[in-house]
Amino acid sequence: MIEIDGSYLEGGGQILRTAVSLSAITQKPCRIFNIRKGRERQGLAMQHLLGIQALARLCNGKLEGDKLGSSEIEFSPGDIKEGPHSLERKISLERKISLEIKIETAGSITLLLQTLIPPSLFAHSKNSGQASNPVKITFEGGATDTFFSPTMDYLQYVFLKILEKMGVKMEIKIMKRGYYPAGGAKVEVLVFPSRPKFINLTERGGFKKITAFSGASDALKEKKVAERQIAGVREVLGKLKLPLEERIEYCETESPGSHICLISEFENTVIGTDNLGKLGKRAEDVGKEAASELLKIAKSDACLDKHLADQILPYMALFSAKSSVSVSEITKHAKTNIWVIEKFMDGKFTIKENTISWISKA
Repeated sequence: MIEIDGSYLEGGGQILRTAVSLSAITQKPCRIFNIRKGRERQGLAMQHLLGIQALARLCNGKLEGDKLGSSEIEFSPGDIKEGPHSLERKISLERKISLEIKIETAGSITLLLQTLIPPSLFAHSKNSGQASNPVKITFEGGATDTFFSPTMDYLQYVFLKILEKMGVKMEIKIMKRGYYPAGGAKVEVLVFPSRPKFINLTERGGFKKITAFSGASDALKEKKVAERQIAGVREVLGKLKLPLEERIEYCETESPGSHICLISEFENTVIGTDNLGKLGKRAEDVGKEAASELLKIAKSDACLDKHLADQILPYMALFSAKSSVSVSEITKHAKTNIWVIEKFMDGKFTIKENTISWISKA
């Protein structure tokens, strides 16, 4: 059994998400202790608990210590196959794996997906062992856009765009947005099992355009919050005369809120930033902050922003003998994820200046 100290370096929930996800794929049981030791509120929060319980259902695994506030769990994975098992995982006539997750808080849907996407790529047919139909993950409740996690637009238009370069196919349908504190989102995700290819992203290529996705609750439409967030972006980027495509959305939500995501497209990659509105903060400032962060990343000449850097690392180790990516910043999150991944995978990461490389020993 692999032992993981959850207090290592960054000491947050990413350690848990990466560890159980890789445990399910490699079929190596793990024990994680000191969970979220580096956080003010330590132990399993609701979104972490829901994530590991959903993963256990997905792979017919066994969990011990899975209760709110727990500082230690043991996870023994089973097979990710089509076939009957526990209540909330249903097999349709087309024999799809269908996982339904109900979230009664404003837990982050995008963080839950960080746990579930990698194992879903390895789902296979019970009889043939070949790639199966898509894994369908449905969320009832939770937040599409909340604090300390990627927004849903970032997931769709930055994270998934890079995964597509590795041959990963996913579809995301947002039926209802959810903000903090009520959540209440409705999202459907299809993950198509596959064996993606290696990735080498060290040169951006030519710049193409910037797209700004700005959204807010219907309750904020009269105040033109989404438009004012875009106005803040223009204040920062307008003087540079860069091609800017604007997309504005208002939607019905349980709690009022707003979000913005900026995507800078290049020939070989995409980089992005996002931000959230909050009570007492000018909508223009939400846009300005996102735009300023995008410019900061752009100056680094890196292919991936610092947030995507740690998110892509598991895929590099899972799907290639050798991969390299240039990143805007080597963060604690990235170093922590490297440490966890190397405990499960037969290979090693190296860091040279702003480039992270993976070399498999297999």
